[in-house]
Amino acid sequence: MTPDEMLERLGPFRDKALARGIPAEDVERWMDTARPCATLAEDGDGPVAGRFGGPLMLPVGTAHPFHPFVASIDLAALPADATDLPLPSDGHLLLFAYPEDFGDGESMGSAVYVPAGTAVEERDKEGWAWFEDDDEYQEVFAQFPQETLRATVDVSLPYHYWVEIPEEPRWVPLPGHPRSEELAHVWAETHDDIASSGQLQLGGYADQEAVDTDPVGTAVWCAVQEAAAGRWGGGEPVSDDLADWVLLAEWNPWIDGLEGATVHWSIQRADLAARRFDRAFTTVFRNP
Repeated sequence: MTPDEMLERLGPFRDKALARGIPAEDVERWMDTARPCATLAEDGDGPVAGRFGGPLMLPVGTAHPFHPFVASIDLAALPADATDLPLPSDGHLLLFAYPEDFGDGESMGSAVYVPAGTAVEERDKEGWAWFEDDDEYQEVFAQFPQETLRATVDVSLPYHYWVEIPEEPRWVPLPGHPRSEELAHVWAETHDDIASSGQLQLGGYADQEAVDTDPVGTAVWCAVQEAAAGRWGGGEPVSDDLADWVLLAEWNPWIDGLEGATVHWSIQRADLAARRFDRAFTTVFRNP
């Protein structure tokens, strides 16, 4: 989606923001932050580009991921310019996660890139770490969606509107956007008139049930802490600058007992460019 196409699509947002009395220059600056994203849903209006569940096909010799299998995305099937991420043009992106936040800051999932032509083997989808430990884990996994996904190219604006600072008042509007809170609320109100809905999103901005600050920032903080403790990152540098990170994917599970949960896979831009999907960090927001 080109910048002009995104601006055209955002017409209802512009109209409502102006009607609220937000100055045109503030509205235009906010619209300049728009990013394309791909919404993947069973009833999407684009090509089949993946599926929830299905056979788990991993490269031969690859260790079984710790967390359960969520989805496989066929990168070659994504429409051109569906996102502004430097994704590979072929192969499959596999996403893994458990949709719960245990409060200890650890990554709750992973991503695996399987280049086209890679020798793969089918693995047991119930072979993840906790499956045999507790009936509750099995009940949750049994509710993971199992369906074909079609890709729709959409436009995304920030859902968040504050940044945290070390001194009082602790939270301030996004830099350069003094009306960010009002604009984010207008976007929430007009989203369904502009973009499609689905459980899985590639690229764009992160959303969750409570979204005052950027959810990717939570991933940055957790990744830095986990790396410092030697539990993640393999000893490689981990940036604490939010600008160095981007949302890779977002999943809304819609699972009984885990209502309000949202899973985010975030990744450093340098790692994404280098196809180091193993360095994606997974966070879960849940508002019980």
